[in-house]
Amino acid sequence: MPPPGVCLNIMNERNKKNGRGSTTNPDKFLDQDFEQLQKYCTINRKRYIDDMFPPDRRSIGNGVLEPDELARVVWRRPRKLVENPCFILDGLSRFDFGQGAIGNCWFLASIGALTFQKHIREQIIPVDQSFQEGEGYVGLFHFRFWRFGKWVDVVIDDKLPTIDGRLIFVRSKTPNEFWAALMEKAYAKVCGSYADMNAGTVSEALKDFTGGIYRTFKLDEAPPDLWDIILRAAQSKSLMGCGTPQGATSANTVLPNGIVQGHAYTITGVTKLMTNNQSVKLVRLFNPHGHGEWNGNWSDKSNSWQSVSPEDRTKCLSITDDGEFWMSMEDFCSSYSDMDICCLCPDFLDGSSECHWTSKFHDGRWVAGTTAGGCMNYRESFWTNPQYHIKLDAVDDECASEQGPNNMLVSLMQKPDKRNRQLVSNLHIGFSVFSVPPEYKGKRGKLPAEFFMRNPVASTKNYMNAREVMEFFRLVPGEYIIVPSTFKPNETASFILAILSKSDSHLEESSSHHVEITKPTPTENGGDTDSKATLFRQYSDQYEEVDAEQLQNLLNENLLQGKSPGFGLDTCRSMVALMDLTVTGRLDAREFLRLWDRVVSYKELFNRADMTKNGVLSLGELQNAMIATGIQMSDGMLNLMALRYGGSTGSLTLETFVSLILRLECMSSK
Repeated sequence: MPPPGVCLNIMNERNKKNGRGSTTNPDKFLDQDFEQLQKYCTINRKRYIDDMFPPDRRSIGNGVLEPDELARVVWRRPRKLVENPCFILDGLSRFDFGQGAIGNCWFLASIGALTFQKHIREQIIPVDQSFQEGEGYVGLFHFRFWRFGKWVDVVIDDKLPTIDGRLIFVRSKTPNEFWAALMEKAYAKVCGSYADMNAGTVSEALKDFTGGIYRTFKLDEAPPDLWDIILRAAQSKSLMGCGTPQGATSANTVLPNGIVQGHAYTITGVTKLMTNNQSVKLVRLFNPHGHGEWNGNWSDKSNSWQSVSPEDRTKCLSITDDGEFWMSMEDFCSSYSDMDICCLCPDFLDGSSECHWTSKFHDGRWVAGTTAGGCMNYRESFWTNPQYHIKLDAVDDECASEQGPNNMLVSLMQKPDKRNRQLVSNLHIGFSVFSVPPEYKGKRGKLPAEFFMRNPVASTKNYMNAREVMEFFRLVPGEYIIVPSTFKPNETASFILAILSKSDSHLEESSSHHVEITKPTPTENGGDTDSKATLFRQYSDQYEEVDAEQLQNLLNENLLQGKSPGFGLDTCRSMVALMDLTVTGRLDAREFLRLWDRVVSYKELFNRADMTKNGVLSLGELQNAMIATGIQMSDGMLNLMALRYGGSTGSLTLETFVSLILRLECMSSK
């Protein structure tokens, strides 16, 4: 059984520090170990069946097939479909496959781009896999994807959904080749089901194939140097894709010029040719349907090819309805709506190959009531968002002479809280960057609300309900505060903040990374010593001690006086354990007096922090109470405390607040 939520998050952080989740040591998706499963199946002579992505209608999902089609689905292994199945036959190519019955052209277009880059391809598709008995075949395969900050190894069985003996989803043009169908199944498992792959963006899949940096360009707002950017991207072995605008309906309508509306394509090449003594810029594209092409200028049968040299025509032209075609840069920008470029290094953005990029990553979380302050429209709460302090050094002389106008890229990606991709609801997210003036330099902890009355020096242009937003800009050397946020306050979500810069940078969360406590001063208003001693004797036993049950009665009858449900027995046992210096399981008079003074002072603090006077502390009021006691903690620790001690609404009662503060005080004395 996997560990529960908070424990699992802590374990994941430790694993990350130990190198888990890297390209060389990927995490095990759903805790399934490929090598152990293969060994088990080999020893027991079994064919593997994946119970985490079972071969039934749950893995297909809803809305993909009609009920009568779903009833006809049979899951078959490739060895039952063809006589001599191969994982990879004569290498991998974009021409190996065609799209099936699901609208995942965005994924398949990305695979088309992937086939060009061997070093990335072999990271995702381990090539030492086979259907041959003598080569370890047990019906078990695995693939690797980058998912929200870490690489994961995804295990599947090789049962594929068929109707009448034909694959339903992606299929190879060579019937006995199955790498594409199995890779699609592995990604469907990551998404939750085949149905969860329906509709998406090329950038999403490219990111999951590389873990790299991508930029999306709106072609109706294309920068003047777009051709140079595409050319550099091709030279730097980037993965590229693009999409057409949606038509009047959601259907993928084929226009008279051959272009499919609302469809994703792969950019497979760029070139510049001489025609009629003039140069023409051409872009080569691939339709993941595996057929259907552009029929305008520079298409396969266009007369435009007669105006170039025979050598260029032989090198570039292939008259085959294989889904791949050329078109001019002008026609490309007018026919397509957006273009995505993804690469392991952002050199393609400005061509500054002499610069050494450094990267910093940080996992964070917005939590309603504590660290989800909304955008700058909400000035009073904006400062409560996570804050990240970055110090940016000057670039070296060699880089300075070569670099383009921008020197920093900031990316903000929100992490899903659900496995099924279609159930994920992205929030509108963005970030702002503020320069730190001299008077604020060196200050620890979060900067206050008044600091953010100034304008940011950089920010996202818009808050978008996208998986990831990023901006590329120029900052002078200095210190900055980066504030990621949701558009509206009190929206809970996790995120990854990534910062790439051309110079050394130093990033840290602008709050303590450890709990630093100033002990609350016990109140003197708990009564004089004699009255407290009298109270103690009323509940103590013959040995002048109180156990947890007696302490429970004492606190509920004298501190709360029936105003709330009261201290639970487990809470009182914990309090006894914390204050029991003699380790007897009971409190004597001296130990009780120490506890009583603290509990009364915590009650007073609770009442001061409870601004609404409703008898509970909201997460924001808890934050104020922590500050009032001198307790400083990171946003992550505050969120953890709220999760551990808050009720279903995240609010803390007096009892839970007392228990929390008492534990924190005892921690400080260790």
